[in-house]
Amino acid sequence: MPKIDLSDAALTRITATLAQTAEEHDRTAAFPWAGLSAVHEAGLLRLGIGTRYGGEELTAVDGVRVFEALGEGDPSVALITAMTVFQHAHQARAPWWPEALYRRVLTESTDRPTLLNAIRAEPEWGAPARGGLPATTITQTADGWLLNGHKGFATGSEGLAYHLVWAATSDDDPLLAHAIVPADSPGIRVERTWDHLGMRASSTHDVIYTDVLIASENFVGTPHSQLPREFAAGNSVSLAISALYVGVARAAQRFFTTFAHDRVPTSLGRPIATTERIQTVAGEIEAQLVGAEEILFGLAARFDAGDPSAPQRAGVAKLLTSRAAISAVQAAVAAIGNPALTRHHPLERHLRDVYGARPHPPQDDAALLNAGRAALARRPRPSDPTAAPDTPDTPDTTDTAGESR
Repeated sequence: MPKIDLSDAALTRITATLAQTAEEHDRTAAFPWAGLSAVHEAGLLRLGIGTRYGGEELTAVDGVRVFEALGEGDPSVALITAMTVFQHAHQARAPWWPEALYRRVLTESTDRPTLLNAIRAEPEWGAPARGGLPATTITQTADGWLLNGHKGFATGSEGLAYHLVWAATSDDDPLLAHAIVPADSPGIRVERTWDHLGMRASSTHDVIYTDVLIASENFVGTPHSQLPREFAAGNSVSLAISALYVGVARAAQRFFTTFAHDRVPTSLGRPIATTERIQTVAGEIEAQLVGAEEILFGLAARFDAGDPSAPQRAGVAKLLTSRAAISAVQAAVAAIGNPALTRHHPLERHLRDVYGARPHPPQDDAALLNAGRAALARRPRPSDPTAAPDTPDTPDTTDTAGESR
């Protein structure tokens, strides 16, 4: 496959390109084909494709770089892109697609934006990591499998080429797996339910599947009794979601800096950027973002080095970087005041978008609970001060590659 340019200059260009249409996408909430076409032309929708298929290995550090740049340009486009990249990365680590079908996906991906996403959450059920079985069912027939169900929060829904739908059979010990469903299959209906404060162009709508017929090889289930509990987010690509929202905060910082230099109140007679108050706020914003980036790049380097402790830190990293990105944008809004909240300026959009970091798994309560349990488990037994600490439970993180919100 063609080599992908991940230089700083190339990423700066794609940030600028996405920023040109981000406001329009936000206002209309229409599917952001313009931005995704630019990402496709830059080759970034092919990130994560395994070397066995002619792709290039995506390091964790480069994943952070790329998605911070995309998030700074248009976070809705970045999120849809992330869902596709995650699926390629998963296939590279643990192949599960029918070989011929996946190679067809790769051929399509060189010609046009070919979007993938794991559709898992349901309106009544929530997310798989919180426990329980999906109400979406899949039934074997003489011609293949019939899929029926109602999914929610399906990022990229209107533009997907393939839906990877988490479903279960009706057996006493049901089989569970992602069913590979071509988007042009009869029986798929997207309901435009996504009308949120931010990330408005992410097309995170509900999808209804009614007697959708798929090929026999497109569903290979595992008995529920044999599936491990869902812990799924301790992999390096999960850092991309956090990086995306740090990118949103960098975009807010860029506007804040420009506004501070351009704003000259008559009572002051000089740019507000020359005042200690604004300089202090600028320092606070930079401190928050430097801290977030150090966490992300430091943890990414641990993943790339094969540090076994890296997956256990992913949940806390998401919590800390989300807090930092939100705090940075809030500081800019508070300092500017009324002009920050008008739709004539992009800062209010950045504020709305950065709040989208919170619902992504693991949410704050889950991240803190697991971090706390792991920390408490490291205490030696009182009866034997020299004893090794208890082994902490596997961190209960959530598969950001498999669902959003």
